[in-house]
Amino acid sequence: MRRAAKPSLLNEFPGRWTRLSKIDLHLHTTASDGKLSPAQLVSKAAALGLTLIAITDHDTVDGIDAALAAARDFPGLTVIPGVEINADVPHGEAHILGYFIDYTNRELIEALGKLRESREKRAVGMVAKLGKLGLNLDWQRVQEIAGGSPIGRPHIALALLEKGYIRSIKEAFVKYIGRDGPAYVEREKITPVGAVELILRCNGLPVLAHPTTINDPEAMIIELKAAGLVGIEAYYGNYTADQVDRLVNLARKHNLITTGGSDYHGLDESAETMIGGAAVPEAARQLIALAEQRALKSV
Repeated sequence: MRRAAKPSLLNEFPGRWTRLSKIDLHLHTTASDGKLSPAQLVSKAAALGLTLIAITDHDTVDGIDAALAAARDFPGLTVIPGVEINADVPHGEAHILGYFIDYTNRELIEALGKLRESREKRAVGMVAKLGKLGLNLDWQRVQEIAGGSPIGRPHIALALLEKGYIRSIKEAFVKYIGRDGPAYVEREKITPVGAVELILRCNGLPVLAHPTTINDPEAMIIELKAAGLVGIEAYYGNYTADQVDRLVNLARKHNLITTGGSDYHGLDESAETMIGGAAVPEAARQLIALAEQRALKSV
């Protein structure tokens, strides 16, 4: 029997709870740049009454085994193994979600390892640039904040916050480490098409994450659909109703599945969408139907 949601948990989260749903297919753990360990995240999702989640850490699958093991204690909760691959596009990024991936695939592990190495080199460069701006961070402290996980920009933002240089995680990105910030450093990335093809070779289902962050989402969707894209993330974070409608219509136009999730990290709970807060409809379970249809190994 699925455990009932604990009302007291709602008081722990000051974020948006007006549209709590039972599905969240975009969640991060300490394996990349989230606050909760895989086991803690699974436990939290189950306590809130969610029935379907996906672990989608940035450029790593290291948290999946622990999440699947934790899910055995919650028979009412299904956990999908996934990943979020950061891909490079002109003047920005496109993120590709991979669901039901064979997370033991050697090619995938090696490709993600290279991306993480590049991420750490970028972090070193950003800390150096911040120092030249008078924002001095101790690299060892940044590593401690990451806790052994691949170091990403959120860890640097937390270090800035800890030193009192900023008042919020968002401010760090806006003022310093966002793409147009004075401390931004590029890193080695994969192309969106390359990410889609990698996920397919690992027996996964590729989905375009938060499409509104891309300058021309429909052009990207058309290109990626030709490469094997199966869906787009139409329900995301705190998308407006108009944004959701626009993306749902795009999905219908191009015969794609609509998925969604909160993109929960837990680093700034006063600002980000909480677990289950993206109002993802039950129709997102079409992802499971497609995985079963393709007889994917990890279903």
